Amino acid sequence: MKSIDVKDLKQKVEDYMGKEICLQGWIRNHRKQKEFGFIDFYDGTCFGSVQLVYDNILENFEQIQKYRVGSSIEVVGTVEESPAKGQAFEIKVAKLTLLGDSPEDYPIQPKRHTREFLREVGYLRPRVNLFQAVFRVRSVVAMAIHTYFQENGYIYFHAPLITASDCEGAGEMFQVTTLDLEKLPKTEDGKIDFHQDFFGKPASLTVSGQLQAEAFAMAFKRVYTFGPTFRAENSNTKTHASEFWMIEPEIAFCDLDGVMDIEEDMLKFIIRYVLEHCEEEMKFFDSFVEKGIIQKLKDVALTKAARITHKEAIDILLASGEKFENKPTYGEDLATEHEKYLTGVHFKSPVFVTDWPKDIKAFYMRQNDDGETVAAVDLLVPGAGELMGGSQREERLDKLESRMKELHMETEGMEWYLNLRRYGGCKHSGFGMGFERLLIYMTGVENIRDVIPFPRTPGNCEF
Repeated sequence: MKSIDVKDLKQKVEDYMGKEICLQGWIRNHRKQKEFGFIDFYDGTCFGSVQLVYDNILENFEQIQKYRVGSSIEVVGTVEESPAKGQAFEIKVAKLTLLGDSPEDYPIQPKRHTREFLREVGYLRPRVNLFQAVFRVRSVVAMAIHTYFQENGYIYFHAPLITASDCEGAGEMFQVTTLDLEKLPKTEDGKIDFHQDFFGKPASLTVSGQLQAEAFAMAFKRVYTFGPTFRAENSNTKTHASEFWMIEPEIAFCDLDGVMDIEEDMLKFIIRYVLEHCEEEMKFFDSFVEKGIIQKLKDVALTKAARITHKEAIDILLASGEKFENKPTYGEDLATEHEKYLTGVHFKSPVFVTDWPKDIKAFYMRQNDDGETVAAVDLLVPGAGELMGGSQREERLDKLESRMKELHMETEGMEWYLNLRRYGGCKHSGFGMGFERLLIYMTGVENIRDVIPFPRTPGNCEF
């Protein structure tokens, strides 16, 4: 008999009621009685599990009673209405076969484990309810992102992971080399001779695909990248990882107002998509991870975002009467507590903060006429703070060159980026959103290590 998926069974249970079926999956829990037993069974095709009921009529009853948590099994049985509360059906077992045994030292026993412990057995944690929900939502959110951009005429552009360009100018990049680190070749003045390296020049893992995406936006009008990026930042916070995924759209003939429209529209689409396709998972998060998360997301999907300048944000914070740990200051970044006040208390909605001080923003952002600010924007959301960051890019060659000179940036190797302004350049804008930051917001799971399958953080590169 051909096996079916639990997902198919749950979706068409009325069609299967009273019929014999075959399932293949794993034992999550096993409760044994003298003459019968219950197995909590799952196969990973959907959230939740199915109850298997067996009794001593079976030939291998005594063997079945010895099957342990974590074992893989095949079951043939009849779908029946369940007398137990909270489940519509159960499987009355006719035949149960052990496919893969699991010893008694199996780490994932049917009890509450800390997330710290589960990271230590990261190759097994996808079997736990929490991570079944997290990583299924991760998959669905990825699909929602692709669906939004594909339906709106964007080209999916694969940015290179190895680059000689530092998009942010931060210098916190992982170097890529084939040189023998024990015998580094040196030039006459004692510096490393990168001409002997694989690419003939210093190369690194990318921190962003934005610069290359700008090149493709100048040919396809609307493009987006969605892939891994890397930061060699020695930070151990809940929101930093050394390897993470980024969504970065670039749109030609688009100004700052236009890119804010896109950011808001995309976020609302993703929320609606996930609430529709991950109903069980979202109910689980609402019950066990963050109370009220479904309503929080619905409110964002239905509420228009406010739009204020950075100066107006500081004005509001200073006039609030709140005692912040970090005093709001013109010319400086907003602290998390400031972002939460603006979104959760003052506006009670998402907030776009625009026109940031140029000294705290990247070189490629369009300079405003005041000479002090740039056409940059951060989208702040209730309960999380900054979710996306974007800008109108500097399309004026002379302005871009002078800004790079002001920041003491090397133009060597960046001629191609400058030439985008020289050869048919136009106003254009884009934004970036950390995929894992979005997942933290969507699930309520607050540590980035718990929304990445195998997290890479300082001092940690397991599995």
